[in-house]
Amino acid sequence: MLDFETVALTLGSLLAGFVNAIAGGGGLVTLPVLLGVFPQAEPAVLFGTNKAAMICGTATAAVDYARHVRLPWPTLAPAIVVAFLGGMTGAWLVTLVSGDGLRRALPFMLATVFVVTLFGGQVGERHAPRFGARGEAAIASGIALAMGLYDGFFGPGTGSFLIFFLVRLLGFDYLHAAASTKVLNMTTNLGALVFLGSAGHVWWQFFLPMAIANIVGAALGTRLALKHGSRLVRGVFLAVVAVLILKSGYDAYVG
Repeated sequence: MLDFETVALTLGSLLAGFVNAIAGGGGLVTLPVLLGVFPQAEPAVLFGTNKAAMICGTATAAVDYARHVRLPWPTLAPAIVVAFLGGMTGAWLVTLVSGDGLRRALPFMLATVFVVTLFGGQVGERHAPRFGARGEAAIASGIALAMGLYDGFFGPGTGSFLIFFLVRLLGFDYLHAAASTKVLNMTTNLGALVFLGSAGHVWWQFFLPMAIANIVGAALGTRLALKHGSRLVRGVFLAVVAVLILKSGYDAYVG
């Protein structure tokens, strides 16, 4: 018979996979559930357990997107390498440095993303890359490094930030940005997980049910995004960022 903790984490992982596949921000669901069920646990253990499950759904979404959306592999290849290194380095830093300053800045960072996206006109509705192959690869690698460090060190909203930067800086539409984000986010998670797992910061007893649920949620979310395209991704993206603003603001200044 399943216990309450496993059921709660499994349901949270299912919803997180669905949301994350469309617009990022799956940690918005799983981390509060983990914190609610295990309020006294070490943050590194909760982060590690979350990433172990989320990487499965993110990988599922990445494969599904790659089958239907033409991904810019020459751009993504070098970005994947630095995303992995960034994720591993960020996870190492979280064991050395407090994230309180970043926690307090996060609501304002997300609010900027929300406002720029909401009033940014038709940016992201049409796929119109702005740079040549080398320039695009260089910028994508810079984005991947920064987001890898952020994801390993802190994490909330990594997928949403990736979508935002790929749309605003590289000229991707939301569907191509979401597809590329899954590849990069999977890699940042893997980098962080390599460090956290080797350091014993993963509760593997919860991995299988959370991973299966996350895969199912991601498959459903990806199919919905592919069916309805960039307009749906943008709408869900704005909704996720809005909730992230409220949640991160509450955590930083009230809770």
